[in-house]
Amino acid sequence: MRVLLDTDVTLDFLLERKPFFEAASELFELSANGKFDAYLAAITPINVFYLGRKVVGAPKIRQGIAELLRLVRISNISKESLEKALGLPFADYEDAVQHCCATAEGLEAIVTRNVTDYKNSTLPVFTPVEFLSHIKSLQP
Repeated sequence: MRVLLDTDVTLDFLLERKPFFEAASELFELSANGKFDAYLAAITPINVFYLGRKVVGAPKIRQGIAELLRLVRISNISKESLEKALGLPFADYEDAVQHCCATAEGLEAIVTRNVTDYKNSTLPVFTPVEFLSHIKSLQP
């Protein structure tokens, strides 16, 4: 299964934000172990750096992003995706862009803590806990 992990899930993982870190960490571990393919929109590492440097400092967040990039695949952002996102019925442009990246990449789902932000998604949307349950249910 090929899945986009939203920026909030990535921040939970890299910044070890409680109480969300445990589920985010398990997601990245399952992906690293080949249980599913984790993708990030190309904008996510940029946003993670911008927000993370204020919390843990630039050197530490750079190291975290370098490790992160070894764990995931990146869904590119095209001009077409940026334009299409402007017309989607999403309240947040970043979420609309991530959705467009996921659909353009042919991904099968989005994992986010903010499911309501994706209420107009054409893809299935899971919280981290819901997706962990789903992916475990698919395992023999």
